[in-house]
Order: sequence, then structure tokens, then C-alpha cells
Amino acid sequence: METIVFYVFSAFMVLSALMVITVNNPVRAAFFLVLTFFASAAIWLLLEAEFLAVILIIVYVGAVMVLFLFVVMMLDINIAELKAGFVKNLPLAVLVALAMFGTILFVVVGGDQFGIDNFAPPARHAADYSNISELGQLLYTEYVYSFEIAAVILLVGIIAAISLTLRRRPNTRHQKVEEQVAVKSEDRLRVVKLEPHARKEERK
Repeated sequence: METIVFYVFSAFMVLSALMVITVNNPVRAAFFLVLTFFASAAIWLLLEAEFLAVILIIVYVGAVMVLFLFVVMMLDINIAELKAGFVKNLPLAVLVALAMFGTILFVVVGGDQFGIDNFAPPARHAADYSNISELGQLLYTEYVYSFEIAAVILLVGIIAAISLTLRRRPNTRHQKVEEQVAVKSEDRLRVVKLEPHARKEERK
């Protein structure tokens, strides 16, 4: 039964990935990419890596693909130009795909370094086994320094992105929050009393 489920989700993943690069509508391509992520998450679950499956759905489907959809819907994409580029680059794409498939077939499937003959199948775990706790224990014990270095690198990237967005330009106006907070009600509104004869002159 597990083998049947694996082949079913693998077929869904391959077909949806092909639809991503062949469909004409960019929004539909994004939705097919979402289906590809879901099929990949199901395969992760079959490998007892439920943490990676959940992260794949939350991060990629819930955040990255929503951003992709917003960008695609906001851009004015010329479908005719996309079709022309697809047809023009199709022979080169086919050659690259065949080369990648041949490399995978030669190295992974037909190679002497991989396969069930060289590596025993992983042991099955009980129902109360937690992949998340095991992963956390490895991260904070054996790989704690690598994990901290990766966190520092991500923090540097966040600070760099914020500094790039907050840089001053001479010809642009910027919001001054401290001045807005310090403003009082009498500074925002001024009541002007007009005499009756002044209003008549304005009507004339």
C-alpha cells in the first residue's frame, strides 16, 4: 500500500511540475506549483519526516506562493511573448532536461555508491516517535554552532534589507514619527471666524 501511495503522489508531483512550465496562464502555473509542493509534502510524510512536510506547506505554500500570486497578478504579463520565448528555447530546454535525467540515472539509480544494496533501509519507528524532538535535539547538541552561525547570517541579511529600504534620498519625503506623535490637537486644527460682510464680499 505504501508503494502505491508513493507512486501516486510521485505521478501527481511530476505532472503538476510539467504543467507549471507548459501552462499559458501564470496564475494557473502558480497553482500547479502549489500542487507540486503538496505532493512533495506527502512524500516527506511517507519518509517519516513530518516536520519537513509541515514546513514545506507552511513556508512555501502559505507564504512564498501567496507572494508569487500577488506579484503575478500585479504584473502585466504578455502571454504572446511568453509563448514565443517558450517555443524558441524549447530545444535547449529539452537537451538540458535529458542531460539532467541521464546524470541522475547514471549516478543515483545505476551508480555503485547508491541503492538498497549499499545502504540498508531505515528502521521503522513506533507511533509515538517524534521527528521534531529528534531534529531539535540534533540541532541544539551536535549542530548547535552551525545553527547559531546560520541564525547570525540570516540576522545580517535582515539588517541589510532594512538598511537598504531606510536609506535617505534627497528628493523624497520621509515620515517623521516623533513629530507626528508630539503634535497636539490645537496644532492640527485652526478655527477661523469670518465676519458677515466678509462672507458677502466672497459671494460677490
